[in-house]
Amino acid sequence: MKTLICNCNRTMPLDSASLTKALGPSAPTTIQTTLCRREAPEFQRAAKSGDDLLVACTQESRLFLELNEQTVGAPSLAERPIRFVNIRETGGWSKDAAQATPKIAALIAAAQLPEPEPVPTVTYKSAGRCLVIGDATTAERAASMLGGLQVSLLVTGGGTLAQRRERAVHAGTLTQLTGWLGAFEATWTSNNPIDLDLCTRCNACIDACPENAIDFSYQIDMAKCKSHRECVRVCEAAGAIDFQRAPQETTASFDLVLDLRSAPAFAQHAPPQGYFHVADETKLVEAVLQLRDLVGTFDKPKFFAYKPKLCAHSRNEQIGCTACIDVCSAQAIRSDASLKGKASTAPRQRNRAEAVTPDVGGQGGGIVVDPHLCVGCGACTTVCPSGALAYATPNTVDQGKVLRTLLATYAKAGGKAAALLIHSQVGGAGAIEELGRAARTDKAVHGVPARVLPLAVWHTASIGIDLWLAAIALGASDVWVLVTDEEAPQYRAALREQMAVAQAILGGLGYSGTHLRLITATDARTLDAALQAPPAQGVGKAATLSLQADKRATLDLAIDHLLAHAPSAAESIALPAAGSPFGTLAIDKDKCTMCLSCVGACPEAALADNPEAPQLRFIEKNCVQCGLCVKTCPEDAIRLEPRLWLADGGKARKQLRVLNEAQPYACIKCGKPFGTLKAIESMIGKLAGHSMFQGAAAERLKMCGDCRVIDIHTNPSEVRITDL
Repeated sequence: MKTLICNCNRTMPLDSASLTKALGPSAPTTIQTTLCRREAPEFQRAAKSGDDLLVACTQESRLFLELNEQTVGAPSLAERPIRFVNIRETGGWSKDAAQATPKIAALIAAAQLPEPEPVPTVTYKSAGRCLVIGDATTAERAASMLGGLQVSLLVTGGGTLAQRRERAVHAGTLTQLTGWLGAFEATWTSNNPIDLDLCTRCNACIDACPENAIDFSYQIDMAKCKSHRECVRVCEAAGAIDFQRAPQETTASFDLVLDLRSAPAFAQHAPPQGYFHVADETKLVEAVLQLRDLVGTFDKPKFFAYKPKLCAHSRNEQIGCTACIDVCSAQAIRSDASLKGKASTAPRQRNRAEAVTPDVGGQGGGIVVDPHLCVGCGACTTVCPSGALAYATPNTVDQGKVLRTLLATYAKAGGKAAALLIHSQVGGAGAIEELGRAARTDKAVHGVPARVLPLAVWHTASIGIDLWLAAIALGASDVWVLVTDEEAPQYRAALREQMAVAQAILGGLGYSGTHLRLITATDARTLDAALQAPPAQGVGKAATLSLQADKRATLDLAIDHLLAHAPSAAESIALPAAGSPFGTLAIDKDKCTMCLSCVGACPEAALADNPEAPQLRFIEKNCVQCGLCVKTCPEDAIRLEPRLWLADGGKARKQLRVLNEAQPYACIKCGKPFGTLKAIESMIGKLAGHSMFQGAAAERLKMCGDCRVIDIHTNPSEVRITDL
């Protein structure tokens, strides 16, 4: 890959020799001064070479793209995309820019990595049928701005409709709105005497009404109307007014929705694509411009990958983990705990369902993820303890390559105590650029420190505890997540919970300091101060591990490396109850009857029986603390205990161990064990007073299945219906 670097009119102290040493053959031979102006021919020569091209400037990216198209002999952007990386605001304009060479080399090296493989897409089709909801005046004004769209109005209040009938107009109260871009379904109820379809807007009713109960929205204010019905008389020819008309419910489909009411139709933080709520008219123009662009066919990545067999949401219609459902700000995930492995029979639901947990061991249940509603925040993948939901664009393996390249290049170039700053591509990148500009012109602002490595992601909630701990294992001293007003409140809460778990693990391993922090970007000075935090204690030897597609596998690799180099590891690290993906089970042995219902309910094979003896066995590494065993236990004998158990160098948590065992109960006829003493005695005790389990029937409860059948045939006169 050919890389072009510019020092932006000598405002960045770039060290060509050090960059060449850090980047090797991919390093630029020279550093330009004004690549976007006087030295533009250098860009054109590089463009005509046909090589993959990386330009270390995002400020003039649009200019370079246009210049490429105008350069004779240069491949088109479709044939050879051009990449860009920001080294100016992210470090070149900081007060310690002279020491930022390792960071700049790391950013360039990461940008040179191959693009991830494309993922499946989700398609939206919009013909431009737009529903505008609001009072007549505001709705008409908005509709007049939506030229090119097929606009329908739903008037929900007073105001003034245009005299000329230019579009479909409905009046009523919206009762339901569902769907997404290209597939909205709106239902409203109308109970006004005036039918707007029949109304000719002749204004005779307005002139005739003595109470002024009719305005230019052509609806009757029933609080003012005194039932004299003069309006009915003057509208006799058109027949638009009928006080006896029953309330009408109407359902219609639309591609787009512009909601001008004070309260939105969707309460969630991330409404469906194609829906715009504008309560402030100052934002109306922005919404209108976006709506006018939403005609055609649109594709977006399917942001998630779902592995139903790993899902710990439900078994036997019992609900366990609900982390993904609780955190989703788009309400794109719902429970289907009673499905038992079968898709819903409702046609509409079948069309929208992305994934349903198949029947696992005959128990079934699961979640349904709607890819059309998913906005790609990735929070569900961050909080998922089992890895059943994984982020797909980029996936963990590709993201791991970026982390490893960033941190390895930084260390190779002499960088120390790297702080990984995860930020979004929009709000977070904007905050960093604002800080960079401030540092360039304000002596009191430091800028992004040389040890801070910004990492842009689609959404900050898409990276969680597995990648954070992997980054620490790969050599980072700190992992910081920069949040702006883009993040929903539940995202921030989830990130804090996961950070508390990760920090507890690092603290329990003896690594001092605060390694994980959530940084809120309110303004440049606040962000500047937050980035000056001292480094936490990092790992003595950086790992070279490759991140895995399986979340638990990545966690195990990271924890094993951190444990191997831990300053002082505790044998057992207590973890916060909220969000912990690790833990053990506490069994009340006085209550437990060894019925083994918990074994059947466990979705992760953490619990197991023993075919040779009545034992409840457990592999702690597999437990995700979903709580299904707790919900399933009929004796209320199980309690979750979040922790990370590191006995025997972490090997003990990977091995089967016995949580409880019981004395077997021997058949009173043949002596063969067929249950546990406690379970059989408990059953006999509960049925002792039952009229159907007396005499011979009670004795048969003490027999194994074979002996019970023999006894029934041997003594048929003593058989009760309960024996059959």
